[in-house]
Amino acid sequence: MARRFQRFSDIDSGSKSEIDISPLIDVVFILLIFFIVTTVFVEETGVEINKPRAATQQDLERNSILIGVTRNGEVFYGGSQIGVAGVRSTVARLLRQDSMPVIIQADRETPTEATVSVLDEAKLGGAVNVFVSTLNE
Repeated sequence: MARRFQRFSDIDSGSKSEIDISPLIDVVFILLIFFIVTTVFVEETGVEINKPRAATQQDLERNSILIGVTRNGEVFYGGSQIGVAGVRSTVARLLRQDSMPVIIQADRETPTEATVSVLDEAKLGGAVNVFVSTLNE
């Protein structure tokens, strides 16, 4: 009569079963790539701005052009000083790619003339929606 059952100790102890984790690593990398591609990157102004307070405020979409104006009247975009003269060309270049609002982040001690000049240059650059960023009271 043939042996129908083998004892556990009789099984070849030299072969080990392993779990193949390469499909798991592939899935993790695919998810990582998916999240990187779908992430919206907001380009900051690159300067610290002390915003004024306002009683009325609304949230705007993430995809926007942020322009910072310091208390000395210096104008920044993306960490680079562009000056008031560079606002029009920067806004025009960015609006060629996509229609987005322009948000001016002016320091509370910025002269009104500097903020209005930046606002005018943004509108001359083709911006339809121009907003001034404030803190909520």
